[in-house]
Amino acid sequence: MRHNRKINHLGRTAAHRKAMLSNMAASLILHKKIITTVAKAKTLRTYIEPLITKSKEDTVHSRRTVFSYLQNKFAVKELFLNIATKISDRPGGYTRILKTGNRLGDNAEMCLMELVDFNEALLKDKQAKKAKTTRRGRSKKAKDEVVAEEQVQETKPATPKKKKATPKAEETVEAVKAEEPKEVENTTETPDEETKEENTEPEEKN
Repeated sequence: MRHNRKINHLGRTAAHRKAMLSNMAASLILHKKIITTVAKAKTLRTYIEPLITKSKEDTVHSRRTVFSYLQNKFAVKELFLNIATKISDRPGGYTRILKTGNRLGDNAEMCLMELVDFNEALLKDKQAKKAKTTRRGRSKKAKDEVVAEEQVQETKPATPKKKKATPKAEETVEAVKAEEPKEVENTTETPDEETKEENTEPEEKN
């Protein structure tokens, strides 16, 4: 029986337990998710979340404090540079535990432990759901504003819009003008004019 034992010793000595949690915390920071047992994940959550909160203040003292727990300079660098910027607005609850079933060998309850802000699939689903939501009802103020805008549009006289001739239309008009036959001047002489000229010639001779 537990008898008010708040700490799960995980069947290990204190030194072994601290080394294991330090290694698991560094792996979670570097890879953003790990697969482990539910008991270890719940213990790791109480171990790593205070360190993530500590990373919000990027000072030499906070870096040295976190390094004393992790003992991994690459994990400390990743925590303060990349993770701290993403979780700056989140007030706790940085990790998520997803149960995956039981292990075949000893039937231990297994889970996937991950950082909440680094699961891209879930973040995309949330954004898509937010985009689909619509407000069905309108407030009275919004309805009044819409009615006022419609009345203003009705009172305004509708001005006819002049269509601008496109360059293609101009080209077609010029081509049609070029194809039209030009008026030919009447140069042919009528028979009456020819007879008049013939009559005038002998008179001049006389």
